[in-house]
Amino acid sequence: MKFSRKINPDSKTSSNYITKKRLREDEINFDKLRSYRLDRVKKELEKNNLEACILFDPVNVRYALDTVNMSIYNMHNLTRYCFISVDGPTILYEYFNCENLSKHLNLINELRPAITWDYFSNGDQAGKQLVKWINEINDLSNSYFKSKKIAIDVLNGPAVTALNKSGIEVVDAKKILEQARVIKSAEEIKCMRSAIDVAEIGVKRMREKLKAGMTEDELWSILHKTNIEYGGEWIECRILSSGERTNPWMQESTNKVIQDGEMVSFDTDMVGPYGYCADISRAFVTGHKFSDEQKKLYSMAVEQINYNFRLIKPGISFKEFTEKSWLLPEEYYGNRYSCMVHGIGLCDEWPMIRYPTDGGQKEGFFEKNMTITVESYIGKVGGKEGVKLEQQCLVGENGLELMSQHPLEDI
Repeated sequence: MKFSRKINPDSKTSSNYITKKRLREDEINFDKLRSYRLDRVKKELEKNNLEACILFDPVNVRYALDTVNMSIYNMHNLTRYCFISVDGPTILYEYFNCENLSKHLNLINELRPAITWDYFSNGDQAGKQLVKWINEINDLSNSYFKSKKIAIDVLNGPAVTALNKSGIEVVDAKKILEQARVIKSAEEIKCMRSAIDVAEIGVKRMREKLKAGMTEDELWSILHKTNIEYGGEWIECRILSSGERTNPWMQESTNKVIQDGEMVSFDTDMVGPYGYCADISRAFVTGHKFSDEQKKLYSMAVEQINYNFRLIKPGISFKEFTEKSWLLPEEYYGNRYSCMVHGIGLCDEWPMIRYPTDGGQKEGFFEKNMTITVESYIGKVGGKEGVKLEQQCLVGENGLELMSQHPLEDI
């Protein structure tokens, strides 16, 4: 896909972005990108003594084969999937009459129509369709996974029961794919930088257009529009709130009218160009004049982000990081965010490193070319407002490298 024209070039930032975008796309070797990712999946299968997997999750299908079709729809309908074998073919089972969408992808050896057994698509014929699907998987097993053991990421209960009755053992493919996706190639990092570029255009526009009297939904829509405008795909959630709705955190945008002097915090969670996620959080004040209390909250969030940022480098264990991480004051701890750090790629990925009291990762290390986000939410229990900040980073040779460049507020 080429970005061959300027789209609504409303500022020098937009124009510069298009130039950068063209250059970056010309620099991405998509054959290398796709081969690297499929090879990672196959190596993880081998590492776990598995011969094959079936993937339904559109994000996993995208990672393995770089094929896309109605991703959101297929997140809640088992109507598109792929089969990957270590020593055999990759087969895409495509949605009805959509085979032409992926004919250009040379890592897909064969295209077949998907066999579906959901009630919506098949009604009282769902049971018969499930039998057809089981027969198809048995045929694949006879040729490509004779161990009768296969990894599958998403499946409903009737299908698991039917596979087990046919003598096929199902294991969870989630770990396989999460581990495959941990270490990013140079081409993946270029794709991710493109997604971050788009997100930061949207964030800049949000900051510029923020004013008293607009609704939270109006403000949030600016990021959505920017993402689609520049070739992005979707946004995972819509976490934006203002004023007293910023505390506690995790409230999604509404038609609430934003008032002058209110805090506005948000989390992009944006799946942008090439399917890569730009996950950054920012907090603004309507009118851009922080009160003393708002400055205090914001300064604490910056301190936590910076402190934890400096701790991370290749080789440090998740356990050591957790033990040494910034200490959230007790009066804020009850409103803590769900994690301090998490992986990022095509979406939020492993690992998810929680606060010490919340368990989480006991084993594992930060490694070079992991991409992660460093998180902070500061909101006193019972307090009026809260601040959410998040930076997207690359684990470099000697420590973290900042990927997200939109500036924090000068308070």
